[in-house]
Amino acid sequence: MKRLQLGIRHNLHQVVQQLLQVLLVGMTVGMMRNVVPALAEQEFGVPRGSFLLLVTFVVAFGVVKGGMNFVAGRRAEEHGRKKVLLLGWLVALPIPILIYFSTSWNAIVLATLLLGINQGLTWSMTQTSALDFTQPQQRGWVIGLNEFSGYVGVALAGIATGYAATWLGARAGLLWFGAAVISLGTLLAMFAVVESQPWNQLHSSQTPASGAAPLSTREIFALMSWRDTRMMALSQAGLVEKFVDALVWMIWPLYLVQHGLPLTDIGWVLGSYGITWGVAQLATGYFSDVIGRHRLNWMGMWLCGLGVALFPFGSNAFEWSSSAALSGLGMAMLYPNLSAAVADLAEPAWRASAIGIYRFWRDIGYAVGAAGIGLVAFLSGNLDCTFYFVAISMLLSGAWLAWRGQDA
Repeated sequence: MKRLQLGIRHNLHQVVQQLLQVLLVGMTVGMMRNVVPALAEQEFGVPRGSFLLLVTFVVAFGVVKGGMNFVAGRRAEEHGRKKVLLLGWLVALPIPILIYFSTSWNAIVLATLLLGINQGLTWSMTQTSALDFTQPQQRGWVIGLNEFSGYVGVALAGIATGYAATWLGARAGLLWFGAAVISLGTLLAMFAVVESQPWNQLHSSQTPASGAAPLSTREIFALMSWRDTRMMALSQAGLVEKFVDALVWMIWPLYLVQHGLPLTDIGWVLGSYGITWGVAQLATGYFSDVIGRHRLNWMGMWLCGLGVALFPFGSNAFEWSSSAALSGLGMAMLYPNLSAAVADLAEPAWRASAIGIYRFWRDIGYAVGAAGIGLVAFLSGNLDCTFYFVAISMLLSGAWLAWRGQDA
């Protein structure tokens, strides 16, 4: 039997498999980001101006995905990463069918609930398994690779579904695209991915024992949420940065439709955000292994917020794409490195739980952000105000992170 070793080079095949998995996971959520909000009124019966009704599917996604992140980390430690990953794909199988046959917005919300379960279980496991395979000094790089693959998948799906909806119609385009992506992810999870827990046990064997009793789920949650000020700073930053993602998902397509942009061009504007975010993480994740995570994290929060603030001042696809790319660059600085910072501070025995709890708080940000954005849009009647709400939130959260966060 081949001796297990840590490191990307020694486990390249399985690291690539995890990156392919997260690419498909990203494509699964990406297919819901362009066509569904833009055609909410025409195809799915959402009355014009119903901002609070429109946010329901993003709130549902955030609450469910956040909860699944919390569950996934602990279940992965008890039952293995591969089983949790496969379960996530099986839950996603009905999503394209629900969208195709939907007769009301309630069906879209139900599909989004399943999407939240899928994302919480699958994306958490690709990240946890990738960390299992790699050495501690490669954490920033491997999480950067993970998020690169996932958000390139989101961007590519946004572009592809824009064209698919134009050629085949919104429902048929999402049906065939979604069925192909989810089926491929399920088959690869079954037959190509291996269980990574033995590599995590190797991490534990190489880490000096603390002598303390194992931490309970409640104790880990307390550490992540308020007891450890560094973890708390990371968790609140993760929650607030999801305001940007909620804005991109809910408001950007609607805003651009109102300004006369066709679906194909909307796909490219959203794609410039996701592609910049994804590609730049190849550098920012690796760079954080060299200079540390902290400066990249809080500076990324501010840069991302600046891109959001500039978006309403655009007047054409190029200007909107430029603002979107600036936000994507800020996301690339903070997104992999918040997770990597959590992994640095957590011990191997409870690292999967720590990552799951961080991702719980982070993805609850979808719900909190969507509710806040919807309320601002409803009270102001002006979509521009939602951009300023998110930009100010990013500024304040970045300041908290700069004050309380630090490198391990």
